[in-house]
Amino acid sequence: MKNVYDYLISRYGHKDYQPNIYMLIEELSNKVKVLEDKYDAVLQDIKLLEEENIENTNLIYELLENVRALDNRIDIVGENQQNQL
Repeated sequence: MKNVYDYLISRYGHKDYQPNIYMLIEELSNKVKVLEDKYDAVLQDIKLLEEENIENTNLIYELLENVRALDNRIDIVGENQQNQL
């Protein structure tokens, strides 16, 4: 679709059709509304992904701290075993 005029011709099927400014405004308004709806949906998806990212990041840090704590306990048990030998 080259431009709005070509679009209107293809939509209404008249080569000699002369769209008026009100029809162009209506067509453009409809297209803007569609884009706004898509933008709102994408924005909601982004917010949801950001929330999930925060939850996942917090979970990763929690797991990392658990691994560090477990590593420290293993070191303590290893030192106790060496001291007993």
